[in-house]
Amino acid sequence: MVVATKESIPIMSKTGFKTVGIGANVRSTLVAASAEHRVVAGMTAAIRSLTEEPHKFVFCFIVQPKANDSGAHMQEVLLEAFCFENDIYIIKVDSAEKLSRLLGTACLVSCALVRKADSITSSSSEDCYSRSENILIDHCEFYWDEPVKPVIKLPEK
Repeated sequence: MVVATKESIPIMSKTGFKTVGIGANVRSTLVAASAEHRVVAGMTAAIRSLTEEPHKFVFCFIVQPKANDSGAHMQEVLLEAFCFENDIYIIKVDSAEKLSRLLGTACLVSCALVRKADSITSSSSEDCYSRSENILIDHCEFYWDEPVKPVIKLPEK
């Protein structure tokens, strides 16, 4: 593990567990998955894909809804519950603009799913995940039972 100063890399901690630069891992995972055509972007497309084949997804990235937007909040809660029931890791992110930029979409998206790589859709071997995906899996496993998931600050670039 590389130790850095607090000013250079954001560190999230919970009782001794530290994740250094988790936002960079989110970026790496999203950019790679997008290049491999493994991303489903947008709430409607995500719900449709999850209804058809939930076992094919590993991550669900959700933008935290704005205050007083009860419709978006209800969608978020239902999507999280569905993902939880189907063992899909939930990662909350701070900005729809940043998420959309990382995915290269023209419109704002509040949700993105990452499909498992073809080599692991039938197996559960961690060796088939990329380094960034394994780091995110460890992060998600650590916060799996927490009622409120931490919001990950995505990198500006």
